[in-house]
Amino acid sequence: MPFSNNVVFIRLALYSDPFTLTGLTQAALRVILISMGHNHSHDDGQRNIGIAFFLNLTFTIIEIIGGLWTNSVAILSDALHDFGDCITLGFAWYLQKVATRQSDDKFTYGYRRFSVLGAFITGFVLLIGVIFVVWNAVQRLNNPEPVYAPGMIAIAVIGILFNGAAVLRIRKGSSLNEQVMSWHLLEDVLGWVTVLIGSVAMLIWDLPMIDPLLSIFISLFILWNVIKSLRKIFMVFMQSAPKSFNINVFNSELKSLEKVISSHNTQTWSIDGEHHVLSTHLVLMANTSRAEIVQIKRRIHEMLSQHSFEHVTLDIELDGEDCSS
Repeated sequence: MPFSNNVVFIRLALYSDPFTLTGLTQAALRVILISMGHNHSHDDGQRNIGIAFFLNLTFTIIEIIGGLWTNSVAILSDALHDFGDCITLGFAWYLQKVATRQSDDKFTYGYRRFSVLGAFITGFVLLIGVIFVVWNAVQRLNNPEPVYAPGMIAIAVIGILFNGAAVLRIRKGSSLNEQVMSWHLLEDVLGWVTVLIGSVAMLIWDLPMIDPLLSIFISLFILWNVIKSLRKIFMVFMQSAPKSFNINVFNSELKSLEKVISSHNTQTWSIDGEHHVLSTHLVLMANTSRAEIVQIKRRIHEMLSQHSFEHVTLDIELDGEDCSS
């Protein structure tokens, strides 16, 4: 099925009456079935992210309607979270194209860092939204209101189905970006499992305060992850060394290479958290031949290949040569 047709069918799926349990279930099942059909285009990361985006967007609309219908602040708080996911997926979908642009005289390292900017905007919006939701949930704790538990159960099941389908869709991709998204969406699945448990509890016991407590729990969980993500983004913007790369170990490995005396001015930073840059000065023995220099450079590139270094600059100096020359 062509991708554009998926958009049309997702719109049609929403024509079911959203204010009834049957209508919500019909809309959910239609979109889930639509998302599972595809044209078997392999490794199509852009298409997978697009499908996940429309799944999230559709479910966010259902969540808002369902949250108002059930009077559940927990569901409305997760709707805010899923709206943030839609922004993230939308940025990722758009920036998937932008990031493939070749470097030019304006962006000499390419356009990959645009994705980091999108992540920062999303994280900041989520941070403000979570604080607002927690404040409202605390107010609801002081004045608990009854919620419609059967409706919450239905929406929780739909949430597990929607987010589960998005996870399956993204996990088909091979890029690191898709893998990270799949883990994030898997967290959403676990969040809806929590709501489902709370809804069943409210169906058995008359404890309306469970809803705002769940809202606070989910919001704090989101807040913790948003802060961690913003910290990673901050470190990328501040050009810190890649977390997975130990510069001291690397310098030691350089010294173990034949004809290498020492290394200095080793600098490294990350373009977008996934693709990195490194430059270093190597001091070689004075009698090192051109063929040996080529071999040393090839060996260093092999050492760095496992760490996703995209730009590597090696400044070769022979023993006794002035570094500044």
